[in-house]
Amino acid sequence: MNEALSGLLDLLDLEQIEEDIFRGTSRPSLVPRVFGGQVAAQALVAAGRTVPGDRTAHSLHSYFLRTGDPGAPIVYTVDRIRDGRSFTTRRVVAVQHGQPIFHLSASFQVDEEGLDHQVTMPDAPDPETLPTAAEALPAYRHLFRDPGTAERLLEARGAVDLRYATTPPWGTIGEPVEPRSQVWFRTSGKLDSADPLLHTCLATYVSDMTLLDSVLLAHGRGGWAVGDVVGASLDHAMWFHRPLRADEWLLYDQDSPTSHGGRGLGQARIWTQDGRLAATVIQEGVVRVPRA
Repeated sequence: MNEALSGLLDLLDLEQIEEDIFRGTSRPSLVPRVFGGQVAAQALVAAGRTVPGDRTAHSLHSYFLRTGDPGAPIVYTVDRIRDGRSFTTRRVVAVQHGQPIFHLSASFQVDEEGLDHQVTMPDAPDPETLPTAAEALPAYRHLFRDPGTAERLLEARGAVDLRYATTPPWGTIGEPVEPRSQVWFRTSGKLDSADPLLHTCLATYVSDMTLLDSVLLAHGRGGWAVGDVVGASLDHAMWFHRPLRADEWLLYDQDSPTSHGGRGLGQARIWTQDGRLAATVIQEGVVRVPRA
C-alpha cells in the first residue's frame, strides 16, 4: 500500500467527537477547495457509523452547497431519520466555519433475496493493457495551464490506479466527440479490510473524479486542468446494486445526455470486471466557459 492510499484511508477514518458528530480533515486537490468526492465519502462514513452492521448502503443523494476550505476541519452531524425493519435512513450535514457546505441523505438495507436482472456490460479493453496515469499524462503536459499540473494531478489521484479506456477530454481539445467516457479504476494497493462500507465509500470518492468528462467531450473542451472551462459539482446521487471491492478493477462507463444553462449532466454505471452491475451514478455540475 502506497503512502497516498494510506493517507486516504486515514481521511475516511473520521474522529468521533460526540454521539452522531464526527470530524474529518482534507487532502490537497487540483483546485483550492475540498475535493467533492472526499466530502461525499466522508459523509457516507459518518452515516454508516450510526447504522447497524447488518445493513449496507444502497443509495445516497447529496448537494454541494458551498466551497470547502481544505485548511479547516469538517464537522459531520448525523440525523437518525428512520430505523425500520429493512431500511435505515440517515441525513448528514457537513459544516465548516459555522456554515453547511454539503448535505447528504443515505439509505441502508438489510441483505435480502429478490428479483434479479441487469443490462449487459459494455465492451471495454482489458485494464491491464492500458497505460497508467503516470505513463499517459506526460504526453499532454504541454496542454495544461502550467508545467506542474500533470504532477499535481498525479499526486491528487495517487491513491487510485485510474486508467482511461477512451481519450480523456484534454486529448480532444477543439474536436467535439461522442459524449461518452470510460475509465477503469481500483485503489493503488490491496486492502486488508472487507468492510462493505469502506469499499462503498472509496467508490464514492472516485466517482466524482471523471463523471463530467463526457460533458466536456461533447464540446471539445479540455477541462479544469487546461483552463478552458470552470465548474464545480452541484449534486451527486448513487445507487449501489451489488457488492463491490474498490481494490479490484471497476469499469466506470460514463455519458452525458445534456448540458444547458451553464450546467452539465453526467450519468454512469460502475461494473465489476466479471460483468456485474455494481452501481449507478448521476451528477449535475456547473460547466461554464471562462469570460475573456
